Amino acid sequence: MVVENFGEACPASAPFFGFMGAAAALIFANLGAAYGTAKSGVGICSMGVMHPGLIMKSIIPVVMAGVIGIYGFIIAVVVGTKIKEPNGGNPQYTLFAAFGHLGSGLTGGLSGLAAGMAIGIVGDAGVRATAQQPKLFVGMILILIFAEALGLYGLIVALIMSSSTGGTCPV
Repeated sequence: MVVENFGEACPASAPFFGFMGAAAALIFANLGAAYGTAKSGVGICSMGVMHPGLIMKSIIPVVMAGVIGIYGFIIAVVVGTKIKEPNGGNPQYTLFAAFGHLGSGLTGGLSGLAAGMAIGIVGDAGVRATAQQPKLFVGMILILIFAEALGLYGLIVALIMSSSTGGTCPV
């Protein structure tokens, strides 16, 4: 018979919060990436009608939106691999680490959502504007870089937050 030694510092529900962090990172970042891709894609279709030769130059917002999804994937993998299952009825995963991983996932995921929305809106309007005035291309790229930086900031903070272990579970 296995006796489980869960307590306040390491409750049985702790892994739930960690897994929710991993899920939040992936889901929200992919929502941002999907929105950015779809919104930019509409602008690219419009560009293709006016100037078919500039289509490849207009793919940049779609690529940048896709990178946001990769950020969420990285966070989800890092958080998911740090969640420890009980060993012989003894918990191995603290509530502190679980909340850190939840916060990490929400930070990265929601930053990715915001960055994806910004990339989509700027990508759509920027590609359409570049079709009419090619000199706007550099300005569009700069704005896209700053929008992508929002997702990168979320990734960095999420990785820092996910590295806090919160000690060990008392036996």
